[in-house]
Amino acid sequence: MTTPRFVRPAALALFVAVIAVAGFGLRSIEAAPATSTAKTLDNLNAAFNGESNAHARYLAFAAKAGEEGYGEVASLFRAAARAESIHAANHAAVIKKLGGVPKADIQVPDVKSTKENLEAAIKGESYERDTMYPEFLAQARKEGQRDAIQTFNFAKSVEAEHAKLYTAALDNLGALKGSQAKPFYVCTVCGNTTAQMNFEKCPVCFNSKDKYVQVS
Repeated sequence: MTTPRFVRPAALALFVAVIAVAGFGLRSIEAAPATSTAKTLDNLNAAFNGESNAHARYLAFAAKAGEEGYGEVASLFRAAARAESIHAANHAAVIKKLGGVPKADIQVPDVKSTKENLEAAIKGESYERDTMYPEFLAQARKEGQRDAIQTFNFAKSVEAEHAKLYTAALDNLGALKGSQAKPFYVCTVCGNTTAQMNFEKCPVCFNSKDKYVQVS
């Protein structure tokens, strides 16, 4: 496993710690019916690998944004990285419940300019929102894998929000040059990411807003 050269040790340690307590936010759901789980388990492992790499990639993108003077964009990438680590942890919990072992092949992130990094992030989040997670959800429903359905739903909803946040940042990139770090808030249950806490319950998982942590 290769550690990305842009990932700070403290941030990587946080990711490992989150994975160690994988799935603490998933609701307790009775075991799924005794049907074949092979395909959904494969999908969970693919999602775990993808989210783990997204975590590393966004930390690298955050470092680049900071170098280029886009403090607010760097904060957004760090917040999204935290969310992806939560998705990975939730996926890992279900993998273990189904008798599997979560494994990720962390690649060295391909870091370009902040503009290009935002474009790449939008492309990745849009694919997960529109293609990957819908397909994984369809298979999980076919197999009756309720835990998998929940973790895939959480991730799909949050990736949609990430795509919106990245698109807004890209559209306003010129104005964000020279910006300072900005607080974002991440739900520790589902990973929902927002700049404004104007609600009492998370709009994705419906847990109390007390489950949110600030990332800047």
